[in-house]
Amino acid sequence: MLTTRRDADERPAQLNATVIAEFRDRGFIAVPHVAPLTELELLRTVFDRLFAERAGRQEGAHFDMLGDDSDKSALALPTIINPINYAPELRHLQVRKNANAIARQLLGPGATNSFEHVILKPAREGGVTPWHQDEAYRVDPGFAYEQVSVWVPLQDVTLENGCMAFVPGSHRLGVLPHRSAGGDSRVHAIECSGEFDHTAAIACPLSAGGATVHHGRTLHFAGSNRSDAPRYAYILIFEIPPEPTLERRDSSWNGRRQTANMLRKRHWRLRGGLVVEAYRNLRSGTWCQPARLRYELRRALRVLRLLIGRS
Repeated sequence: MLTTRRDADERPAQLNATVIAEFRDRGFIAVPHVAPLTELELLRTVFDRLFAERAGRQEGAHFDMLGDDSDKSALALPTIINPINYAPELRHLQVRKNANAIARQLLGPGATNSFEHVILKPAREGGVTPWHQDEAYRVDPGFAYEQVSVWVPLQDVTLENGCMAFVPGSHRLGVLPHRSAGGDSRVHAIECSGEFDHTAAIACPLSAGGATVHHGRTLHFAGSNRSDAPRYAYILIFEIPPEPTLERRDSSWNGRRQTANMLRKRHWRLRGGLVVEAYRNLRSGTWCQPARLRYELRRALRVLRLLIGRS
């Protein structure tokens, strides 16, 4: 079990040996309390505002995961990447401390927060999140990745409004082939096109403020939102600094994607966004670890080469 208190003085969450062994075996766990109830209302208020403002739209950070992401289309699965960039009140929440503590127990003391996003499934029309592995989104196959995602619902989640489901043990399959969802390269989301047994999936209903935690190679899925209320999920991703590897896995599906938000992000970076990204990384402490800094520099050089080649 996860031991934590639910008041404002919560200490970092602790996993016992049984839960850690379950994660190693199945590639995911469900934990009952990660976000204090006192923080859930704040998170809902912040995310309501950010989605209403379309925060990060011009940076490519606000987009539709499932549609063509045009300004005129209704968004089936609105998403904001790194909402912390637009809402500094997210920086010092207990949910972040608890998620970080969980990640360090599963990955080791070198685990750091590398990425976050918030997903909104609108009432009655929020779309299906296709089966996929998070590591399949990594565009540079020249690194070895070890990451976990802490998925925190801001309301109770069930099969009706799109709780998470996982294929146990799928983190040991390696990264399977993927493609753009529905075969449409304009769609941001990808879906697994390799062989796996989705009938073995285990659904994980949760109470508000609980969490599922899954490995970057664990196959997962979330159904549509058929309820009368919007469904919010706040996802915090942690990893140990990726190291170069001689093993080159396929990630060609990422190169074939041509999404509107990727184009907006490319233009923003060329107009000075790379400087903004560097400042944000410095402010967050992402570059404090030498191993992390080496990875970020190599990744930044790769992005710069791609931008120059396409300009």
